Amino acid sequence: HRAYNPLGAIGVITAFNFPCAVLGWNAAISLVCGNVQVWKGASTTCLTTVAITRIMAEVFEANNLPGAIVSTAMGGGRDIGERIINDQRLSLISFTGSTQVGRRVSEIVHRRFGRTILELGGNNAVIVMPDADLELVIRGSVFSAVGTAGQRCTSLRRLLIHEDVFDEVVDRMQKAYATVCIGDPLDESTLVGPLHTEAAIQEYE
Repeated sequence: HRAYNPLGAIGVITAFNFPCAVLGWNAAISLVCGNVQVWKGASTTCLTTVAITRIMAEVFEANNLPGAIVSTAMGGGRDIGERIINDQRLSLISFTGSTQVGRRVSEIVHRRFGRTILELGGNNAVIVMPDADLELVIRGSVFSAVGTAGQRCTSLRRLLIHEDVFDEVVDRMQKAYATVCIGDPLDESTLVGPLHTEAAIQEYE
């Protein structure tokens, strides 16, 4: 026998790069357990946030439940995000974003004995052993590194290559990167599109 004990109201703060998926993962668990939630999507994906909230509210209302079970708070992180993480009525905060901001979220929420779910920046590696399928290594590594222009926590950042296959992997990787098409994200032949914002460009530079 399994019993779910609702926490009451929770807060969900998501990043720009997976504006629907991360909310879906959080909402599915939260709602099944009987909670209500306040969601703050990224300020650069506010239309997505509004659309998804409206769809979820319509589903609840069609089933004779209040649409406000899934509410949205719109605005910048320094304004709305700060209010959410400091609100003692929200017993759990789920935050997806940078390690720096996640550390602050953890400190503030745990100071009031709240709970957190933190999905922060990654530093992912692929380990390449001598018996690896090098064609799969190259294809998977390139896509993992450059897909979404590297703007996700699951992006590949490092290759740890066994010395027996090091030279071959590096050579094949260089050739693969030479074929990567950078351009318009609406063009199906494009693999690397633009960075998300001007601020992201400045950080990259």
